[in-house]
Amino acid sequence: MKEKTRKIGIQLLEENNLSYLQDAFLTIVEKSISAVARGAKILVCGNGGSAADSQHIVGELQKGFVLPRKLSEKDQAAFDSFGKDGKQIAKKLQYGIPAVALTGSEAISTAVINDNGAEMMFAQQAYALVEAGDIFIGISTSGNAENVCLAAITAKAKGAYTIGLCGKDGGKLAKLSDNSLVVALCDTFRIQEKHLPLYHAYCLCLEEEFFGE
Repeated sequence: MKEKTRKIGIQLLEENNLSYLQDAFLTIVEKSISAVARGAKILVCGNGGSAADSQHIVGELQKGFVLPRKLSEKDQAAFDSFGKDGKQIAKKLQYGIPAVALTGSEAISTAVINDNGAEMMFAQQAYALVEAGDIFIGISTSGNAENVCLAAITAKAKGAYTIGLCGKDGGKLAKLSDNSLVVALCDTFRIQEKHLPLYHAYCLCLEEEFFGE
């Protein structure tokens, strides 16, 4: 991990009174950097507000967040044979970190809910998509969302490094995860307010590591 990456994470945690999570956070960032550098992807899921957070995280990873991620001249050249359209695409494309929100497909989600039960909606997707070495992030303010916990188990069984983003005492998800960030608050909305700077710091750190100067 670059020193600037580390400093960005520490500063944002300090600004949001989350320094007590610094060690776990930096470990998670380091594991994620190593995984992405090997070609792994990041998979995220949660319910309700945490479903929105899952998609928010993926949005910050798949395209530029605060840094420009323009394609190199070499990578732009791969589009030259497609003429004017290809050149236009290449100029607008940005490098991305491969990330998937398991909350985004109504077709598979409703099929699993109907056929296998709502508690399996993320686990089934995790089983289909996770490869050994991937990163799985489960978000649950209580730490006890059953569908998120079952997905964490499935991801771990497939060889992923599992991360819990939780609140309260961490619940079952924190115990199931290889590492977890447990916000020491009880009210759901307060926990979510702290989850936001945590995952923004996470996304900023990954972006700096791969796309910073």
